[in-house]
Amino acid sequence: MTVKQITQNKKQFLDLLLLGDEQENMIDHYLEQGDMFALYDEDLKAVCVVVHVDNDICELKNIAVYQQFHRQGYGKKLISHISKFYENKYKTMLVGTGETPSALSFYRQCGFELSHRIKNFFTDNYNHLMFEEGVQLVDMIYLKKDLK
Repeated sequence: MTVKQITQNKKQFLDLLLLGDEQENMIDHYLEQGDMFALYDEDLKAVCVVVHVDNDICELKNIAVYQQFHRQGYGKKLISHISKFYENKYKTMLVGTGETPSALSFYRQCGFELSHRIKNFFTDNYNHLMFEEGVQLVDMIYLKKDLK
């Protein structure tokens, strides 16, 4: 497995990014300013985008693994890589997600713990109702991970 930082033509990964954030204009808000990483295992398996929040905090804005490669460790490997990459740059990494059991469990397994919630984030910021695992996404659930 290899993880490469992507600095140009980030939109070429849009099909994968849309798996992690299903509205393109929301991706456009962070894609160019963020650091993008792609995980390859023979071919592309996963991508993520991390943005600077302040001197102590970065945020994982998008992480996506192609559906056929779910539950094979690629997402965890990518989070492990970026955690090491940022450990001397930031104290904390945030990630926001919907209130679905599998997503919350995944992030907890990667060392994140609950931080805070933004009420009505999905209903206020997306132009359509969003559902995951039969659950309507309403609030954004933030988790945090200590990097130091």
